[in-house]
Amino acid sequence: MDATTRIEKALDAALERAEVPECPPKLAAAIRYAVQPGGARIRPRLCLAVAAACGDDHPALTDAAASAIEILHCASLVHDDLPCFDDAELRRGKPSVHKAFGEAQAVLVGDALIVMAFETLARGAALVPQRLPGLVMTIARSTGAPTGIIAGQAWESEPNIHLSNYHKAKTGSLFAAATISGALAAGADPDRWRLLGERLGEAYQVADDIHDLMSNAEDIGKPSGQDAIHNRPSATAELGFGGAVDRLQLLLSEAVQSIPQCPGAQELRGIIIAASKAFVPKGIAQRAA
Repeated sequence: MDATTRIEKALDAALERAEVPECPPKLAAAIRYAVQPGGARIRPRLCLAVAAACGDDHPALTDAAASAIEILHCASLVHDDLPCFDDAELRRGKPSVHKAFGEAQAVLVGDALIVMAFETLARGAALVPQRLPGLVMTIARSTGAPTGIIAGQAWESEPNIHLSNYHKAKTGSLFAAATISGALAAGADPDRWRLLGERLGEAYQVADDIHDLMSNAEDIGKPSGQDAIHNRPSATAELGFGGAVDRLQLLLSEAVQSIPQCPGAQELRGIIIAASKAFVPKGIAQRAA
């Protein structure tokens, strides 16, 4: 079964557990709307790839970890788009959850998805419960305070923001959770995989900053120019366009070089190099010139 099929199958199973008569119909519909159809599923793909490089001896647990991480990512997008934060009208090329279902439902959807992620993880660990504590700790830390994605969002309310700390929390933390969780799910040493996730996460955020500056809403499926509108720190504002591109290339190079020696290392390098080509949209360099 390929990665896309595994991820979508696991996500659908989690969503179906909420689509029962006991669940308020609008909430169930809004939860599915927030998750399906998804984006590139970069984080769960990374989790599966690392697990495969480490042997992936319990695929059900790997699928649960990967889908839990994607569900948490979707929850963060729902909350990020709320009027109290970005007030974004579009997400993944369609109306954001609060525009489609209302602000109150959007708050509840984000909360419900956070809980769903950990339920999904617990269900997947039934056959290897000894691996669950490490996964729960890793994913919880990547989500909350002091350095998870919630903390990353909170940095936007601070008067002084360190760009690297902001990027590591808002984006890098969930990427690091993906690589670490892939190793944990496969029973491998997680510490060897942390740097890969951190570098890829920061690279993805730098690329997102470039998108925000140079792309339009049709290109990226969400409003552009948001960093300037909300006075948020960004790689392009701090480093300039050329400096941001240089930083992106350096981070991707460091990510590939950080892959530990293991039976699936070469295949994983190929996956990361191929995925990184989608980080920056076509034509950006030409437009900048």
